[in-house]
Parts: sequence; structure tokens; C-alpha cells
Amino acid sequence: MTLGELVDWASDKARFAHLTDYLAFTERYLDFTAASLKTVIISQNEDPYRFYQYGQDGHFNITRPMNGDLIYKRTKAAQKHATFLETLGAIQDFTSDVTRRRNLVEVIYTVQQSIGAALDALPAGQSNRARKVNGDLFEQFIQLIIQEMGVACDSGTVQVPVTVDGQVAFKMRYQHDLLIKDAGQLRIIGSVKTSSKDRIDKIFLDKFLYCKLTGTALPHIAVFLNDVQRKAMRHEGEYGISSTFLPGHFKGLDVNLNPLDGVYYCDIRPNMRADPVLRRSIRTIDHLLCEDIWTLLGR
Repeated sequence: MTLGELVDWASDKARFAHLTDYLAFTERYLDFTAASLKTVIISQNEDPYRFYQYGQDGHFNITRPMNGDLIYKRTKAAQKHATFLETLGAIQDFTSDVTRRRNLVEVIYTVQQSIGAALDALPAGQSNRARKVNGDLFEQFIQLIIQEMGVACDSGTVQVPVTVDGQVAFKMRYQHDLLIKDAGQLRIIGSVKTSSKDRIDKIFLDKFLYCKLTGTALPHIAVFLNDVQRKAMRHEGEYGISSTFLPGHFKGLDVNLNPLDGVYYCDIRPNMRADPVLRRSIRTIDHLLCEDIWTLLGR
């Protein structure tokens, strides 16, 4: 496929109705990068990040950072995708399988970054549209993954009752990315974002308000793809990455407001593993799928 065809596909959310649609797109994008991509820019400040630069058909745009430790080549895609679907179909049988758990992280990352990188080829004036489409597709991708595991999950509005003198006076409406249910009962509320940039306050506040207003302790989780962005270096044509994660901000909300019940990344940052406060709350996404979701559901 040409880059233009890939951009048209990635821009049409109706073409991503099933998990197999996401996997098929990724294989076509990996075909393109293997056969037609001419320029790969190496990050100057943190290996193994790379940036793809498109030609005239992509307005000479440079993509988001791509973590080479998580992105796989086209020759491995078919097997990785088959294993991905097989694992999701019987995920509780593979909780201790390190290889399968790593495959979950790699596939989710590669699929979503393929979509995002394709949308990076849109003209600069359409960057806001690209971000919106990319975010919506990531949200839907995570929903489809959880559904494939046999768990009821969708997005929607939660009606939060507000009582006055023991009577429900009115209801507040909250829109959420993930509404995870068991036996018809809401068990987990989740937020899905490609990064935490400019969004983390609302996620903590949503949990605080919901639990305060309802008098419950319903679990709230957050799923992020990554927290890195491209930055220009000192010399022209050189690029590196910078982090969009604010560790002090996160810890302040976690300690002084309320902790979330799980925060999950595909591309996890080193300080999230090293800092004891961050490490307590933040883990890779396989922990959600293989362990935590079942604990939170009480199964």
C-alpha cells in the first residue's frame, strides 16, 4: 500500500471495528516501512528511539518517537499477531508466561504506533484531527482487547446520584473511556490516553469525585501508551526525545488526593521502575490484562 492509502485507512475509524482490523493495518504499515521508507532518524539522547521521515507523499513530516525495543519487523508480525489473539482468548492460562506477556506489550505498542505514525503524514494543519482520531482508536483498541478476554467493556456515561437530606436530588453525568462490568454490575472505571500530558489531574479528580459523591470505593485505572515526544537538538536535523510525564505532579496527586487502582503503560519510562512511589502505582499493561483486572473484578 502507498502512504496515502495508509493515511486514508488510519483516518477512517469505521475501518477499525475488530481486533483483526487493527492487526491487518499494522501489517500493511510494516510492509510500507520495510519497502518504501527511506529515512530513519536515530534519537541523539536516548537509544533505541527512532523517527521516520516521510517523502513528498507524507509532506516530509517526521513521525513521533518509535521505541525500537518494542516495534517488531514485518517478518515477525504474523506470528506475533496470532500469539496475541491466542493469548487473549485464554489469558488466565498464561499469567506466568513471560514471553506471551511481553508479546502483549509489543503488539499493543506496535499497532497503536503504526496508526499514530501513519497519521503523522497528514498535513500540519490537520494535526489536531490526527491526535483526536489516534486517541479514539487507542481507546477502542483497549476496549476490544478487554472484550476479547471475555470481559464486558465499553465506553459511556455514568450517572452519579447526588443526595440531599437522604434523597436523590439530581444526577451528574461523567463520560468515561472504559466501563468494565461483571454480571451486569459496573466494577471498574478506566481512562485510556495515548499520553498523560495535560490529562493526569482529571483522572485523579474523577476518582475522587466519583467515590466522594457515591460513597463507594469503585476502582479507577488509567492506561497510557507512552510519555515521550520528539524534541529538536542543538544541530539542525538532529532530534531526541523528552518526557511528558511529570513525576512530582503524579506523586503529589497519588499521595495527597487519592491513589489510582492501577496505572499502565506500554512504553514505560525508567523512573517509573526506579522510584519507589511510582513503582507502586505504575506497571506495564500486561499486568492489567493478566492479573489486575481479575483481582479488581473479584474473580
